[in-house]
Amino acid sequence: MQLSAYSQPVAAGIVTAIVGFSSSFAVVLAGVRAVGAGEAQAASALLVLSVTMGLAAIGLGLRYRMPISIAWSTPGAALLVSTGSLDDGFAAAVGGFAICGALLFLTGVVPALRAAVTAIPSALANALLAGALVTLCLSPVDAVVDDPAAAVPVVLAWALLTRFARKWAVPGALATALVVIAISHDGALRADALAPQLAVVAPHVDLQGITLGVGLYIVTMASQNIPGVAVLSTFGYRAPLRPALIVTGAGTALGSLFGGHAINLAAISAALCAGPDADPDPDRRWIASVTAGIAYIVLGCGAGLVTSIAGIAPPGLIEAVAGLALLGTLGAALAGALADPTQRDGAVATFVVMVSGVSVLGIGSACWALVAGLALLVILRRRPVAPATSP
Repeated sequence: MQLSAYSQPVAAGIVTAIVGFSSSFAVVLAGVRAVGAGEAQAASALLVLSVTMGLAAIGLGLRYRMPISIAWSTPGAALLVSTGSLDDGFAAAVGGFAICGALLFLTGVVPALRAAVTAIPSALANALLAGALVTLCLSPVDAVVDDPAAAVPVVLAWALLTRFARKWAVPGALATALVVIAISHDGALRADALAPQLAVVAPHVDLQGITLGVGLYIVTMASQNIPGVAVLSTFGYRAPLRPALIVTGAGTALGSLFGGHAINLAAISAALCAGPDADPDPDRRWIASVTAGIAYIVLGCGAGLVTSIAGIAPPGLIEAVAGLALLGTLGAALAGALADPTQRDGAVATFVVMVSGVSVLGIGSACWALVAGLALLVILRRRPVAPATSP
């Protein structure tokens, strides 16, 4: 095959990685920092996530010859923001990340667990996701009020690009934020902070970490893995869910030791590799996802640089970019949560409990939100009306 035949899927893979990385790394940094990561730990998390999801995409793509795109759990990172710091610090959060990885791995191994997760009503899953996103999606509002000179140009760039070039709206907002940071910061970045380095974090397991891990697992399965399978199905591919969960679960568990929270099947960016724009021939589109995996590893080598830049940004600016990146996802989640009138009350209960951030008996709001929604669905379930019998 001539090299020119590879150019289209290779280009699609590179674009997928650039868009995926630039659109959501701010969410990842905001998430791990919210649960207690320092600058070196946040850089390590970004690096290990990039490497593990890149290796997973390469391995699965080569093995199954399908455009199986892998991403970090962006909704999971948003959940970390809404969770905030734990009593035992980042080590407890890392314990939760490891538990999430173990649950993902077990879901790939145990069919009954896969069936249980996929049985969660979609309205409740969307409501849980929407509740996790709200805190971060409020960040642009707070930033505009607190520092309009820094935040308004970013929001305007995002709005204009959303109108004329939607795919580049978040990268454009990020580029604008970088200009703002360059103008507002007088000093230079420390050279020793720019080289990619892994920071080992010994996990600590406690009740808060366990509930964080369970919530992270549920959000990742419901908002990433299951939609990821659906996206591939849309383009005629039957996703190998079992091996994908085993690989991403093992990758999540391993990456947790270096601060990474979770990797999974890509949902939104999956279409860039699986669609006809990647290659007219469906049998060659796996080249795009493998290329994206390689590009993610390369981009991960810049984790120290992007984390250092985030560290000198005006307060709230990186979180504002992350919030803008998730507004579309929040809208879709709310629409999905309220679409079915028979599940609407349960979805609303799930949403408000999740947004409340309540923690009871050391169990976080994600678990209580799902319990509340399921309980209300059961209570309000309408019994079928028996047909009238003839006299």
